[in-house]
Amino acid sequence: MGHCNCNHCHNEQKSKVSPYLLPTISFLMLLGGIALQVMEAEFFNQTIRLIWYVLAYLPVGLPVMKEAVESIREKDIFSEFTLMCIATLGAFYIGEYPEGVAVMLFYSIGELFQGNALAKARKNISALLDVRPETATVVRNNEYFRTAPADVTPGEIIEVKAGERVPLDGKLLSETADFNTAALTGESVPRTISQGEEVLAGMIVTDKVIRLEVTKPYNQSALARILELVQNASERKAPAELFIRKFARIYTPIVTGLAFLIVLLPYLYSLIQPDFLFIFNDWLYRALVFLVISCPCALVISIPLGYFGGIGAASRQGILFKGGNYLDAITKINTVVFDKTGTLTKGIFEVQSLSAADHLSEKELLRIIASVESRSNHPIAKAILSYARQQQTEIDTTIETTELAGYGLKAVIDGKEVLVGNTRLLDSEEISFHSDENKVSSERNFIFSRLNEIPETVVVCAIDRQYAGYILLADTPKEDAATAIKQLKELNINNLEILSGDKQIIVSKLATRLGIPHAYGDLLPEGKVAHLEELKRNPENRIAFVGDGINDAPVLALSDIGIAMGGLGSDAAIETADVVIQTDQPSKVATAIRIGKFTRNIVWQNIALAFGVKLVVLILGAGGVATMWEAVFADVGVALLAILNAVRILRTNNPD
Repeated sequence: MGHCNCNHCHNEQKSKVSPYLLPTISFLMLLGGIALQVMEAEFFNQTIRLIWYVLAYLPVGLPVMKEAVESIREKDIFSEFTLMCIATLGAFYIGEYPEGVAVMLFYSIGELFQGNALAKARKNISALLDVRPETATVVRNNEYFRTAPADVTPGEIIEVKAGERVPLDGKLLSETADFNTAALTGESVPRTISQGEEVLAGMIVTDKVIRLEVTKPYNQSALARILELVQNASERKAPAELFIRKFARIYTPIVTGLAFLIVLLPYLYSLIQPDFLFIFNDWLYRALVFLVISCPCALVISIPLGYFGGIGAASRQGILFKGGNYLDAITKINTVVFDKTGTLTKGIFEVQSLSAADHLSEKELLRIIASVESRSNHPIAKAILSYARQQQTEIDTTIETTELAGYGLKAVIDGKEVLVGNTRLLDSEEISFHSDENKVSSERNFIFSRLNEIPETVVVCAIDRQYAGYILLADTPKEDAATAIKQLKELNINNLEILSGDKQIIVSKLATRLGIPHAYGDLLPEGKVAHLEELKRNPENRIAFVGDGINDAPVLALSDIGIAMGGLGSDAAIETADVVIQTDQPSKVATAIRIGKFTRNIVWQNIALAFGVKLVVLILGAGGVATMWEAVFADVGVALLAILNAVRILRTNNPD
C-alpha cells in the first residue's frame, strides 16, 4: 500500500484554510440530512435527498478521489483511496446515501488524525535538532551583510559574536576561541578551538567575536545532515512494518476479489437454483460492507505511526534512532559493552584528593599549586584551578612561570622556589624528602614507590627543593553511570562489559565501583574488535556497543546495535552508529531499550486489535448481519483507536 501518507491532508494543512473545515461541513450536512429523514420533511424527496448527500459527500470525497487517480497512475490500483471510492459510490448507487457520506467522512477524519500525529512527531524531532540560526553575518569588502545561511557560499567570511550560535560549518580565522558544543555533543564544558580548526554549525561562541571561513553550504553542515537523517528515519522500516506493507499488497486485492465473488456467486447459484431469489442490491450492499471492512487502514496507518512515534518520543529524551528497524532491534539486546572514557566517565580531570607533607597544610599546598598552574591551559591545570575556586582558595595569577619541558613548571612564590609537575620531576631536580639526611634514601624510595603505584594522575609539588605533597586527579564517572548499570540490570541485561585502552587497574577499579562484572583494559582498537568478535561467536548474544562514535567506529559497526554517546558533530558517529544519544548520558541506553519495547508492544496491540475486529465484522458482513455502519467502525473506528493508541508513545516520558 504505497499511499497511506494522507497527502491530501498535508496539502490542506499548508493552505490557510483549516483542514477541519471541509470535514465539518460534511458532518453538519450529514447530521442535517439524517434529521430531515427522521422528521420526514415533505420537501426532502428523493431528488433533494440525493443532491443533499452529494453536496455532503464532495468536500471529503473529492480529495480522496484525487488521491485514488494518482495512485492508479502509479500502478497502485488497490490503494485504500480506490477502495473508499468504490465502496462509497456503490453505497450511493444502491441508495444508501448517509452510509456513503459517513464512510468517506470518517475515513477523512482518520487521515487528519494520522497527519496531525505524524506532524507532532516531526515537530518533536525538529525542535530538538534544528538549532541552526536563521541569519548569518557575512563580511564582503569590509562591509557587513545579514543574510540567510542558505545564501552564503563556501569560501565567504562570516562573523559571529559572543553568545551567538554558529550558522554554518567553517574554519576558524581567529587565533583561539571557546565554544559551547552542548547542542552537538552534550558536552557542557566549553571547547577551545584554535586557528585553522573546524567549527560546526550549532556551536555557540562563549568568549569573543570570531570570524570563520565557510567550508560547507548550509544544507551540508553536520547538523543539517543529522536533522535530515532523523526526519527520514521512517524510511528504514521495522520488520513488522515491512511485513504489513507486503501483507497489504496481497491482502487487499484478495479481499476485493472476495467482495466481487459475494455478488457473483449468489447470482450464479440463482441460475442453477431458480428457487433462490437473487436481489442484486442486497448482495451488492453486502459486498460493499465487505469492501469497506477490507481496507487495512488501521494497520497501514498505525504501525508506521507507532514506529515514527517511538522515534519522536526518543528524540524528546535526546535519543536519536536512525530508523524503526533499530527500535525493533534494540528490544532484543541482552549484552551491553561500554567504552570507558567519555562514555561511562566524564572524559575530564577532577581533583580526587590532596596529600601534603608534614610541614605544610593541604590548604596551603592547594594555594601554591593552583597559583603556579593559573596561567596554563592544560586540562589538568584547569581541573586544579576549578577545584581551588570551589574551595574558595586565594590564587595568585600574577606569578611568572618557567616551563620545564616534559616535567612541569617552575615559579617563585613568597621568595621560595616552587616546582610543580609529574613524578619524574622529583628525580630530575633531586628533590629532598626528609630533613634527616640518613633517611633521605629510604624516604625517597618509599614515596617514589607509593606514587608509582597510584593508577590515577599525580601532580607533585616541591618547595625549595623539599617535597611538599601531591594532588591526585582522575577521570570521574558520570553522575548517572551507576544508575545506567542498575537500570540495565532491572531490564534483565546482566552481561555487561567495559572495553578500554586505559590501564587495566583503572578500568577494573571503575567496573567494581559501578557493578560491571567484566572489564578489559590496555586494548587497542583492533583488540576491541577481536573481543567483540569473540562475543559474537555465541549466537545467543545480541550485542549493543556504547562508545564515542569516533575512535570506536569499528566496534560500533560490528555490534548488533551501535550507540554513540554525543559526538553529533562527527561524520563517524553519524555514519556508523545506529542510535545517537545527544545528552551524553549512559542511563539513556536503558531508556532507549524501554522506548523500543514500549513501541513494539503498541504496534502488536494495534495489529491484534485490527485483525480481531476486522475478522469478526468481515464474517458478519458476508453473512448480511453487519451494516455499513458496523463496517465504518471496523475500518475507520479501529483505525482511529489504533492511531490514538500509537499517539500514546509521543506522550510517554518514561515508558516501562
